[in-house]
Amino acid sequence: MHIVRSGAADKFDSLVSELGQNPVEIMAAVGLSAAQFRDPDTYLAYPRLAELLEEAAARCKQPLFGALLAERQNLQSLGDLPMLVSRAETVGDALARVNDFLYLHSSGVTLNTTPQDDWVRLSLSIDVHSERGIAQLMQLSVSHLAMFIASLLDIEANHFSLHLTQHASFEAEQSEFAQQNKLRFGDKFDGILLKASLLNAKNHQDEDALERHFQQHLKELQTRYPNNLSDQAANMIGRLLSTGECSVERVARALDLHPRMLQSKLKQQGTSYRQLLQQVRQDFAEQRLIENIQSITDIALQLGYAETAVFSRHFRSWTGKSPSQWRQDNSSE
Repeated sequence: MHIVRSGAADKFDSLVSELGQNPVEIMAAVGLSAAQFRDPDTYLAYPRLAELLEEAAARCKQPLFGALLAERQNLQSLGDLPMLVSRAETVGDALARVNDFLYLHSSGVTLNTTPQDDWVRLSLSIDVHSERGIAQLMQLSVSHLAMFIASLLDIEANHFSLHLTQHASFEAEQSEFAQQNKLRFGDKFDGILLKASLLNAKNHQDEDALERHFQQHLKELQTRYPNNLSDQAANMIGRLLSTGECSVERVARALDLHPRMLQSKLKQQGTSYRQLLQQVRQDFAEQRLIENIQSITDIALQLGYAETAVFSRHFRSWTGKSPSQWRQDNSSE
């Protein structure tokens, strides 16, 4: 099952409230809670996000809910992705790197680049199955794509038409919002068209934004864990776990250290990467089990386990109990 950062749904609660509905009730209807959206770097099962958007569109009677949500967001909804390609020299170089880093925002999504005469078709493929469909998710995602490409070119996102394979009612298609935001329904692909010549355009590098991003993260680490490398490493492990890419090499790189230096410094503090990984996983699992909101399968997914059985076996080795038994024993405390 694929996952996505909860930050992708930033401003969900305010939009739903504006449309006269209760966001907490809508979250609960698809098995989610407001607590899962407090930290934008918390990961959700991708199908759950699709279901959340479809439920909101239905209750709010707004067929353009996904696009409306994106209109209220900014690049922070994409997490670290914009910053990770900010050093690319050209727009084409940045696009070539996108798929290498997309997993940090969401897994199961692929950006496809297809030449089309003097244009380049930038289309999204989303490998997510939901019984209710992914129309709203695709509206949101294509809008995010336009926002991202616009940031590379330092232009407004509404410069692009948003091409969608989904169909819409005549009323929705002709609405003022759809016209202003250039929504094109019933098309052959989900994405945008970019002039081929712009691939060679210089990538707009917002040095001030880049500096703010790194300074903010460094400040957060220093504030939370002053002079404590083990806590800083644990923080990074927590951020990377759900991606399935949580290795000592990746954690060390995030902390600007060589892996051997990280291991050496952790040893001086009486711990190791392996011990931190196990403790972070156990703490996270116990917290989610106590909340009694998510299924054990979803918890395993967020911890980077491909199989629930492996997670259950590890959890039993940590606590002496299975996840379900531990939840049952602690739910009344």
